[in-house]
Amino acid sequence: MSYSANLAMVLPELVLGFGAVVLMLAAAWGGQGATRAISIASVFVLAGACVALAGPASYGGDAFAGLYRADAFAAFAKVLIFLGTAVAIVIAPGFFARTAGDDLKPEYPVLLLLSAAGMGMMVSASDMLTLYVGLELQSLAAYVLASFMRRDQRSAEAGLKYFVLGALASGILLYGISLVYGFSGTTGFTGIADAYAGADSLGLLFGLVFVFAGIAFKISAVPFHMWTPDVYEGAPTPVTAFFASAPKVAAMALAVRVAIEAMGPATGEWRQIVIFAALASIILGAVGAIGQVNVKRLLAYSSINNVGFALIGLATGTPAGVASVLIYMTIYIAMTLGSFLVVLRMRGEDGQPIESLASLAGLSRNQPGLAAAMAMFMFSLAGIPPLFGFYAKFAVFSAAVAAGLFPLAAIGIAASVIGAYYYLRVVKTMYFDDPAPAYGRSRDVVEGGVLVAAAVFVSPLGYLAIPLLGVWTTAAAKALF
Repeated sequence: MSYSANLAMVLPELVLGFGAVVLMLAAAWGGQGATRAISIASVFVLAGACVALAGPASYGGDAFAGLYRADAFAAFAKVLIFLGTAVAIVIAPGFFARTAGDDLKPEYPVLLLLSAAGMGMMVSASDMLTLYVGLELQSLAAYVLASFMRRDQRSAEAGLKYFVLGALASGILLYGISLVYGFSGTTGFTGIADAYAGADSLGLLFGLVFVFAGIAFKISAVPFHMWTPDVYEGAPTPVTAFFASAPKVAAMALAVRVAIEAMGPATGEWRQIVIFAALASIILGAVGAIGQVNVKRLLAYSSINNVGFALIGLATGTPAGVASVLIYMTIYIAMTLGSFLVVLRMRGEDGQPIESLASLAGLSRNQPGLAAAMAMFMFSLAGIPPLFGFYAKFAVFSAAVAAGLFPLAAIGIAASVIGAYYYLRVVKTMYFDDPAPAYGRSRDVVEGGVLVAAAVFVSPLGYLAIPLLGVWTTAAAKALF
């Protein structure tokens, strides 16, 4: 294959990388005054990366001697990743403008572009080395973003915790990769699959366990979830919204690709790990959220809980199961970003953020539109019909039943009732408790527009997207098999 053909397949990452370098130079030259222009340009760079997916980047196959794979599965995940990254960029200026003591730096959108480039490499990796390089590029940018508010002690603490625990997880993943390479003789997914299809090897089994443990940290699945509540609470809210959306999709897509392409012949082995992580995440995420009084920590446990449901689709190991994971992550992004957009509007008259659950009391009387949006997101996250979140859970449970995993589906359905409790508690607080002091009014048009779009998508109108979503996710899933 020609070098130009290889470059055409990695065009989205080239656009992001080149755009990030140019904008970094513009930031160094223009200083603080260039922040707004660089943020706008970053969104256009992400749009350009999406346009680049229309070519060989979505169907080209293997590039650079099997290090990178351009297929429909990667293209679908990248659209979600770029969308989540763009939202994290456009909602940041309003947050930092209203937060005393911290201004938005021009490096913020550049870091997000670099992180998006790493995530693009992650979902297109067809070699363990590409996987690790992409994951580290995403992670290094994320560590800086978590501690972006340098004058905020909580943000600095969140960045340090994320860095220390992330380094530990990277070490675990790297050790697993070294075991897999040592016993298979290759880092390519195709060669690894051939090794797993051969004679049973204890070394390959240990490698599988360590690789999945490292990936579980990135998706914040139990028992590698411990960083999530602290980092979500301490990081700036736009960064938290980013962590809960784009990197979550990238890590889940990475887990799916590794499980199906690299370790498909060992489905019986990794399925046990995935089922345990799924059920443990669903139950712990639901139980852990019950006692939370901080909204961002509550949404962190909600994220853990939702990862568990997505893993049910992966546990099937079937094309229908993979398609259900993609459907779940698509709807999950809208629900989560919408919830964090409501959190962005939880501010006092002085503009300072308020994150306590008690401050939502009586919101339906002070700001009925904001309360209605939050109620929609909570009901949707709980999977209550007719909101679109119900279809997400229906898709993964249907795939589990079709694969014969009846006990897994039954336990997952029963455990979802626990999660409904704390979602409904938020709605009860907004509509039935005595009013707390009213929030200050926000006139951010962009932020409000994204909030309305997310609310419309999770409403019953979202069901109109099912035909298109079904065709796209099915094609993406078949690309792995």
